[in-house]
Amino acid sequence: MGQPVVVVEKPSRRSGLKRYEANRSLTGMGHEHYVSLDDAYGNRPADELARRLFATGQVEAVHVFSNMITVDLAKGADGGGLDEVIADLYQYWKPGVEPPSFEDLAAGDDDAAGTGTAPELEGGDAALSEAAKRVPAHLLERSRAARERWKAKAAG
Repeated sequence: MGQPVVVVEKPSRRSGLKRYEANRSLTGMGHEHYVSLDDAYGNRPADELARRLFATGQVEAVHVFSNMITVDLAKGADGGGLDEVIADLYQYWKPGVEPPSFEDLAAGDDDAAGTGTAPELEGGDAALSEAAKRVPAHLLERSRAARERWKAKAAG
C-alpha cells in the first residue's frame, strides 16, 4: 500500500556524489541539508528520507531541494540500493506483509485512549489521548467549536 516514488539517477561529475530526481516534491520551494542523523529531527518527507538514507550506512550527507536529492557517499560506499530507499518512501506495507485489520486497529485505539474518543472533543478536561496529541491544538479547538454549534442547532 502507498504510492511508489519514481526515481531516476542523474549523472554527476564528482565521484562520491549521487543525484536523484523524484516524480514528486519533497520540500516544496525550500532547501534541506543534513550532515548527520541528528539534523533529520522533523516529520516532513525530506526528514524521513534523510533518516532512511543515513540508516543505510552509505551516506555522509543529504541535500534535498524540491524533487532533487543529492547524496554525498561515505568513503568506500557505492550507493547501491539508495534509489530503492527513495522509491519506497511512501510505501507503508510491502508485498508479503499482512496489514492489520480494522478490528485490530480499533481495539488498539480503544485501549490507548480509554474510551476511543478524544475527551477534549467532548468538552472534558481529561488528558489528551494519544491520537489527539498528534492533532494541532487549533484544529482541536475548531472541531470542538463546530461540535458545539451543531449540538445547539440540533437542539433548537
